[in-house]
Amino acid sequence: MSATQVLSVIFDPQKNVMQKTMKKIIFTFGSIAGAIVVAMVFITFPLYENGTLNFDNGEWLGYTSMVIALSLIFFGVKSYRDNHLGGTIKFGKAFQVGLLIAVVASLFYAIGWEVYLNRFVPDFMEQYSNHYIEKAKASGARTAEIQKIVNEINNAKEMYKNPFLRFGITLSEIFPVGLVIALISAVILRKKEILPV
Repeated sequence: MSATQVLSVIFDPQKNVMQKTMKKIIFTFGSIAGAIVVAMVFITFPLYENGTLNFDNGEWLGYTSMVIALSLIFFGVKSYRDNHLGGTIKFGKAFQVGLLIAVVASLFYAIGWEVYLNRFVPDFMEQYSNHYIEKAKASGARTAEIQKIVNEINNAKEMYKNPFLRFGITLSEIFPVGLVIALISAVILRKKEILPV
């Protein structure tokens, strides 16, 4: 950024207001989306313990709740477009706002999962491994195939012990969903005739 651009930001109060407004929308919609996904973790994990859910059908429920929560990206971008940009937004700006909402929501989710994992299910990887090993055995897989699965799961368990790797893995579960929704939202909302003010 050149000195002229820096000065224009400092001495252009309207630009500063727009930046603050954008940050507020990003944090508000991102934190609500993140809170919804974290709440779903707290609601659904007891259902694993009583047998209502398992790791197979629970995965579908998890990603469905992510899509529903991250639909707030669309509404965040629309709010910014309609209330602060006069009903029009360029693709780049719409994608930027959507992407940053996805980042905030993903961070909320990853932090929420760390809290839940350490407080309520410290044996999560044991449960996860046992489920998939039993599933492989029940499918009639050969001993060599089962051993291969066991080795892969043991490697995953070792990786999961590292909190930084685990945090990255958790982010990689949700962020791609947010990225896709941000992209779709930007494509749709750049057209001012779609859901006008």
